[in-house]
Amino acid sequence: MERRIETERLILRPLEEKDAADVFEWVGDPVVNRYMPYTLYQNVEQVRAWICSINPQDCEFAFVLKETGKVIGAGSIGLNDEGKYELGYNLNRAFWGQGFATEAARAMIDWAYDQLGARDFAASYATANAASGHVLRKCGFQFERFGQYSRFDGSETFDATFVTLHMDEGREQHARHSLP
Repeated sequence: MERRIETERLILRPLEEKDAADVFEWVGDPVVNRYMPYTLYQNVEQVRAWICSINPQDCEFAFVLKETGKVIGAGSIGLNDEGKYELGYNLNRAFWGQGFATEAARAMIDWAYDQLGARDFAASYATANAASGHVLRKCGFQFERFGQYSRFDGSETFDATFVTLHMDEGREQHARHSLP
């Protein structure tokens, strides 16, 4: 299965150990980490260890700027316990507000549709994180319910909005939702 996606400005590909310094720029940033489930990374070696622990079968992607080769974010899309393909993403703060998260999220959704046969998608975000909610709405996600999620270590719990995207109507429906 092809794990390389090209968009207008990005290349999405598997994360590699050589990406650790770029990745640390956001996973070590407390502003970016504010609503993330993972604990703030303290150094590049922790990031390298995490990247090396990723199962090659996991659908984790680095978001690479075509223009410079810099890794500016990462995301994943994989089957959850409810049988939906769950989408997640994270972006270097220096690149917020430029449409990169939406571009990458749409690309992962299209990839999962084509390569994995995915038709039902899910995502969640901290309700206080309006920008993440905006990205998901631009991708066509619809409100499902309110709830909560916690950091992996249980240190903090966030009020959350859970959203879904159903593509049973086919690619045309998704394309309509994907317009800027």
